[in-house]
Amino acid sequence: MGADTAATTAASGTERLAALGTEPVDHRFKGLPPDAAGLTVDELAAQRRNLFTGGFTTPVLALSAERLRHNLELMETYAARHGLAFAPHGKTSMAPQLFQRQIEHGAWGITLAVPHQVRVAREFGIQRIFLANELVDSAALRWIASELAADPSFRFICYVDSVRGVELMDAALRGAARPLDVVVELAAGEGARTGVRTEAECAAVADAVAATPTLRLAGVAGYEGEVPQADPERVHAWLRRLTALAGDFDKAGRFAESGVDEIVVSAGGSAWFDAVADVFAEIPELSLPVLKLLRSGAYVSHDDGHYRKLTPFTRVPEEGALQPAFRLWAQILSRPSPEQAFANAGKRDAAYDLDLPMAQVVHRDGAEHAATGVTVTGLSDQHTWLATTPEADLRLGDWIGLGLSHPCTSFDKWQLIPLVEADGTVVDYVRTFF
Repeated sequence: MGADTAATTAASGTERLAALGTEPVDHRFKGLPPDAAGLTVDELAAQRRNLFTGGFTTPVLALSAERLRHNLELMETYAARHGLAFAPHGKTSMAPQLFQRQIEHGAWGITLAVPHQVRVAREFGIQRIFLANELVDSAALRWIASELAADPSFRFICYVDSVRGVELMDAALRGAARPLDVVVELAAGEGARTGVRTEAECAAVADAVAATPTLRLAGVAGYEGEVPQADPERVHAWLRRLTALAGDFDKAGRFAESGVDEIVVSAGGSAWFDAVADVFAEIPELSLPVLKLLRSGAYVSHDDGHYRKLTPFTRVPEEGALQPAFRLWAQILSRPSPEQAFANAGKRDAAYDLDLPMAQVVHRDGAEHAATGVTVTGLSDQHTWLATTPEADLRLGDWIGLGLSHPCTSFDKWQLIPLVEADGTVVDYVRTFF
């Protein structure tokens, strides 16, 4: 029965992924060719239009097919090399097509943050979900309980970080067919984000879980990216607290009592996964197998700003290098003076919460040259402010390619993103659900 249900879920997920290609290309999707109206996404993809000559309008966000594939392969090999299971954070892209490609590249499952994201993942057949938040919404808990009851192969794990949270979860889940697996979240330090502040409080939360029939203690977790004044020493020290907590719970018999068949130890954003690999490699043998679960998500597109500076691959270059896969194309629509120009992309189109976009290349008449002497100085809702020096070769009507900082706030501004090969051929379209 369980295998049949899982197969049905997987089949329906595959069907829904395929159905994305049957959506009509219409006004909902920015940047797509106006003359493609009436085509489906699959029909437009089959035409293999060129991004620059195929009728696309600006602004338009392009995702590099080659760089996306490189990033997927690199993190797959990195996780395998270090003995890590990988549940990349799906909040980055909210793109079920990319979830599927991540799973095809060895991911254990998908990490998510809020109930809506879980619903999207389940709609597209994701069978293992790690929710990196405590869940106290009673309606969402009841829905997840119904998913667990209907599909014995569905694995769902979420945080708990308080006794009160345990009480709320237990009240919502009374009568559920299966207990909900939870991991105690250890806070990254005083003043950090969520999580239990001390090991003694962690034990109290674990005791509260053990006293309920609706929850099952599965492990421990946290987010090292919130360590105050994070540096390698502080991050390693906190990660050792996390792994020691797992060891202490195990010695106390907590996992044997809960009836799990493995112990989950999870951490790992996109800035310190090398530290996670280091410390998780030190976990001693416990009474059960340990699922060492890494959750980095921004790698899938990487970026030209924030994560380019923070990626652990700068510290361990022998492991490889991620490649920025996004480029936002805008058009120069005003050149009011030799020192200033304006392009037609703005805050509605580009990430700007961490860094401004970066002018990279200028495309004109089928050729590209470096955007020398061009600097982004600001964004309005629909304009990019550009400062230009005398060496800037920038004309009205040029397309300018902008590098972006912060993948999460790049994906969320686009519902359908062209997947583009290096020669400009658009080979597919990635649908997002924010």
